[in-house]
Amino acid sequence: MIFQSQSSTSAAPPATPRAAPPQLDGTAVEGHYDELREAGGKVRSHYEPVIADLQKRDVAGVKRLADTARRLLAERGVTFNIYDAKGLDTPWQMDPVPFVISAREWEAIEKALIQRATLLNAILTDSYGPQQLIKDGSMPAAMVLAQPSYIRACHGIKVPNNKPLQVYGADIVRALDGQWWVISDRTQIPTGSGYALENRLITSRLLPDVFRDARVRRLAGFFRQMQQSLAALAPRPVEEPRVVLLTPGPYNETYFEQAYLARYLGYTLVEGEDLTVRDDRVYQKTLNGLEPVDVILRRVDDDFCDPLELRNDSMLGVPGLVRAVRAGNVALANSLGSGLVEAPAMMAFLPSLSRKLLGEELLMPSVATWWCGQENPKAEVEKNIDHLVIKNAFKVRGREINFGEHLTVTERTALIERMRFAPDRWAAQEKISFSTAPVWEDGHLVHKPVSVRVYLVATQDGYMVMPGGLTRVAAKMDSSLVSMQKGGTTKDTWVLSDGPVDNVTLLSNTSTPVELRRTGHNLGSRVANHLYWLGRYAERAESSARLLRSTLLRCSPESGMSETPLLLPLLEALKNLTVLDDVNDVAALASQQEQLEARLLEAIFDPDHPSSVRSCVAHIQRIGVLLRDRISVDTWRVISQLGDALDTYENTPSVTPMSDALNVLTRIILELASFHGLAKENMTRAQGWMFLDMGHRLERTVYICELLRSGLRSADAENPSLLEAILEVGDSTITYRNRYSLLPQLAAVYDLLMLDELNPRGLRFQFERIRQQFEHLPHEQKSALLTPAMRIFLEHNTRLQLCDPTELARVEHGTWAQSQVAKLLTQLIEAMPQLNDALTASYFAHSTISSSEVAPPAEPAST
Repeated sequence: MIFQSQSSTSAAPPATPRAAPPQLDGTAVEGHYDELREAGGKVRSHYEPVIADLQKRDVAGVKRLADTARRLLAERGVTFNIYDAKGLDTPWQMDPVPFVISAREWEAIEKALIQRATLLNAILTDSYGPQQLIKDGSMPAAMVLAQPSYIRACHGIKVPNNKPLQVYGADIVRALDGQWWVISDRTQIPTGSGYALENRLITSRLLPDVFRDARVRRLAGFFRQMQQSLAALAPRPVEEPRVVLLTPGPYNETYFEQAYLARYLGYTLVEGEDLTVRDDRVYQKTLNGLEPVDVILRRVDDDFCDPLELRNDSMLGVPGLVRAVRAGNVALANSLGSGLVEAPAMMAFLPSLSRKLLGEELLMPSVATWWCGQENPKAEVEKNIDHLVIKNAFKVRGREINFGEHLTVTERTALIERMRFAPDRWAAQEKISFSTAPVWEDGHLVHKPVSVRVYLVATQDGYMVMPGGLTRVAAKMDSSLVSMQKGGTTKDTWVLSDGPVDNVTLLSNTSTPVELRRTGHNLGSRVANHLYWLGRYAERAESSARLLRSTLLRCSPESGMSETPLLLPLLEALKNLTVLDDVNDVAALASQQEQLEARLLEAIFDPDHPSSVRSCVAHIQRIGVLLRDRISVDTWRVISQLGDALDTYENTPSVTPMSDALNVLTRIILELASFHGLAKENMTRAQGWMFLDMGHRLERTVYICELLRSGLRSADAENPSLLEAILEVGDSTITYRNRYSLLPQLAAVYDLLMLDELNPRGLRFQFERIRQQFEHLPHEQKSALLTPAMRIFLEHNTRLQLCDPTELARVEHGTWAQSQVAKLLTQLIEAMPQLNDALTASYFAHSTISSSEVAPPAEPAST
């Protein structure tokens, strides 16, 4: 058996021997409640279905569960940002063994947390309203007026349905005696519900049979209620209120969850710059203009939400948001200032406030708390400091936590002095030994401390509890904190049902009539900008890789100096495109084999080179993070793995650099082809696709023009070997051979790459695609005039159509600069930055000033 009881009887060996099932290392940890087993060693009844399933597996079988969980999480792109040197996209950690809670026990938890949410909501309502609790002495004034979390600008603002606390999270743990305690309240931004949902989706796939047979309650009903509750907050009577999720951006630790929830709930993910306030109303900037916003589900901290009335250095908020809230034109969930009741010191007053406001004792107690702003509690804290946890009384940035038992004599004395100097800033709490649950680790099931974050959402009559939650596991048995930032992991939380489980879905009732559409909401300007630059950087990386690959193939030491003249046009193109940086004389560089190789490798792998392939890939991945709620899982997978080839080179220095570099470039080209294929075949031809494709086509135009111009200027312009290289870079060799069956000739090559509108690598093809996108772009309805971008495009498209490629056959060396074709290529290269700026001003910046929001601070000249 997987878990041995303290007494057992011998039994006959099985007829067919099998690998031994995994064993739980050791017995229950002394001083901790064992979630799995009773005092006699028997597995608790609500855990029996899970344990019975694990008993059927050997160690390798359970390991496969863990490996499958990691693979599924990686495929779905589930990440958590840890604030250290690792940077973004730390893989989400989930243990395959769920945390199980019985139906009877959950009933008590549910009732207690609904009571607590109701109490905290009442405190918030009073604190930002009549403040009667302060006036009658039920709560010290410092609990409100001295708190950094108290937003004075929001006092007196009416909140829809009198529910400032729309979404609530409570961190609960079980002490040694089996009693559940609340150790912290999450009233401002209760994060983690999206991760809890993701854990559920993974675990239900890993253990489908036991999940069904155990009667695990579903989570979808909670999120459906959230949709309904947020829609009910809308200040204007509309059938479909516009609800957006306001994010701090991709560098926030839970950005994946924000993008995931936005997609799951059907909300638009926005940053502060996507919104604007006009006449005390909040609008979202879209390509078709400003669209009114009714409800904001925010993930931006209180004081960062409005730089005008709150924190003036905030770049995350919306100027004028408080004014719009005060006017009643937009609703926020949670309301501004709701972080007030998160303060650890507040827990010291909740028992008495519950009796006063609700006429009830707290059903689930808070961890014992003392606020040092009162004389008697302060004296008790000083006397028992060795057994307490000392922390900031109120929520502050860079908050401090001190475990008294770990302090030296000097540290303890210094802390007491600081507490005496400003006693109201400190609170002390009893240290609770968290319960333990089985966790799969290094081939064994081991005990680890756990805590559970449970989520509630406001309803018309009260609160609804998510039948589950986010179970977090400490990194070590002796850890004082359970934290993902400190290396912890998570579990799915199974709440069992005594009866049949309802299958709940977020899909609308099939009997409800639906208005058929071909597009969604108008695309936000920032998202359009991101998609546009995603297209540009994807094409920039691919074209650079193709040009570098052809160059590397022709600079082999075995060829000596024979290939040097043919290298010069390719090197000239790389120089003009800034892929080769700080090169004045390409001929001198081509004559120095070692230096040339070093510069070419630098153009591929150097992360500090702004136009290297690695830098372009980094930009693609960064923009991919910004578009997590807009791109498919498969597309995200391709983007996230794009840099693997570059990393492989970096980690294998023993491989010959030049041959390895060629392999890397080929892999990059193939992976980018996968990206372009997914975009072409999977994206609907809506506004997002149009801007992605326009960026792609504009960037390809720049590269084709520079390649052709560099070839024309060469003294060997008509050399078949050079023309072969140009066809190779332009991925048109097979097309040319199928058409002409002869050595490359100047006019035919340039006709194929310039004027053939059927060649996806040709200039005419790019312009035709850009023309098609222009026809569907939103235009200013009041004006019949062409936009600046259209004027630039039409002018140069006409010139391209009038170009005669046969003129190339009559151009003598030295006079090419005076030819129509040479002038056209130069004009197109100069026009592309102008077209880029016109598009930016019209659709992204909504101004006459060019924006480089997603582009690096200094764009290459090729833009």
